[in-house]
Amino acid sequence: MFFKRDVSYTVWWNLILITFGAIMYAIAIKGIATPHAFVPGGLFGLASLTYYLTGLLEPGIIFLVLNIPLMIVGGMLLSRRFVLYTIWAILVTTAAFALYPYTIPIEDQLYAAISCGVISGMGAGIVLRSLGSNGGLDIVALLLLQRYNIGLGKSYFAFNLILYFISFIAFDTDLVIASIIMVFVASATMEYSLSMFNQRKVVFIISNEADTIARRVIDELGMSSTLIPAVGAYLRTERQVLMTVINNVQLKKLEEIVFTEDENSLFIVENTFSVMGASFSKRKVY
Repeated sequence: MFFKRDVSYTVWWNLILITFGAIMYAIAIKGIATPHAFVPGGLFGLASLTYYLTGLLEPGIIFLVLNIPLMIVGGMLLSRRFVLYTIWAILVTTAAFALYPYTIPIEDQLYAAISCGVISGMGAGIVLRSLGSNGGLDIVALLLLQRYNIGLGKSYFAFNLILYFISFIAFDTDLVIASIIMVFVASATMEYSLSMFNQRKVVFIISNEADTIARRVIDELGMSSTLIPAVGAYLRTERQVLMTVINNVQLKKLEEIVFTEDENSLFIVENTFSVMGASFSKRKVY
């Protein structure tokens, strides 16, 4: 027996990850963005901008009002599970924001923008990987991803570029530029965190001992492989090409197995962007 995963995608595991990601996001905003008066991105940024330009309702109330129709649409087009996870993420983020008392001591505005972008982007990515969201623009971005395959980071950055273009009217130029840097870093970090756990190496092995190597890969690495019939172009010799997908930790061990069995093997390694299905990560359906 192989291909057993230690971590299953249960409701409780998703809730743990959503909680962790939401706390990371709240700490970044409360501990870095707020003390530096950065303009927040996304729907909360739109709420803040509306408040500063009109002086009507508080940003929190505007954000809540804007979220209600988005949550309804998200529930109709995505799933009830997504809505429930998102409500939980919003509650955790709100509680963590209210309870976290510290300011992270970063004086330089650029360093603060980069740090906040990394932490908040990683937190948002963890929440999204766990089939939830932090509400607001996340819902719109996920709908665009599901229907048009537009990357989440691209959706965020496009929306925020428009937001910050308008923000130059109401805010200091240096502050807006630092905020744009923060959002760009957050978008890139979120995209990376969404794919980093799916990245694997695909390995092609051309060897006269392909069957023996395949058996050792199963026994010693707990991974299967595919044997592909092939013919050498020069000598017209029939042989098998072994293809397998592994992680970085297993790569050196696989190399040792291959060249121990056949020192004349051809060992080809390629990077992958994402691997889903079988014993690897499940496809995320929001």
